[in-house]
Amino acid sequence: MAKDTRQQMIDGTVHLLARGGMQQTSFATVLEHTGAPRGSIYHHFPEGKDQLVSEAVALSGARSIALIRAWRGEPADVIAERFLAAWRMLLTATNFSAGCAVAAVTTSTDSAEVREGTATVFRTWREELALLLAEGGIPERRAPALAALLIAAAEGAVLMSRAEQRIEPFDDVTAEVLARVRAALGTD
Repeated sequence: MAKDTRQQMIDGTVHLLARGGMQQTSFATVLEHTGAPRGSIYHHFPEGKDQLVSEAVALSGARSIALIRAWRGEPADVIAERFLAAWRMLLTATNFSAGCAVAAVTTSTDSAEVREGTATVFRTWREELALLLAEGGIPERRAPALAALLIAAAEGAVLMSRAEQRIEPFDDVTAEVLARVRAALGTD
């Protein structure tokens, strides 16, 4: 049961970070969101909020990597479409109330250790996407830059759509990024 409570707290933190960033993710909101007993905070996270946030960032990153790896063997444009579709689905399923937990932490943490955790997640996403894009037909020398573009464009498009509370900015960015990926498939 103790492991379930700990995992619930980490899962709940991912959810809260994606919706409100670190500013709205306190121990009190995690407890309220998960129904965990008050005494479980320092029992499971003796190093405090940074430990809980770091574990939530790692979990969010691992889930995304598992999703990305499931696309292995697909053409590069399909990988790009699926990556962007996953973000679009998050936006629409949450009525524009959730975005990327990792980005939210990156922009709001004062902890170098927590920020290094977010850098690791972004670096891993970029490396994995670059590998799959290259396997999917993008010239190897272009794949890392296109992977970085794909992530940066998705993150920016999520922010714009959340701010405007509409999907059109995301769809506009998606169309342009996919055009770029398809154009790169025709080069060597």
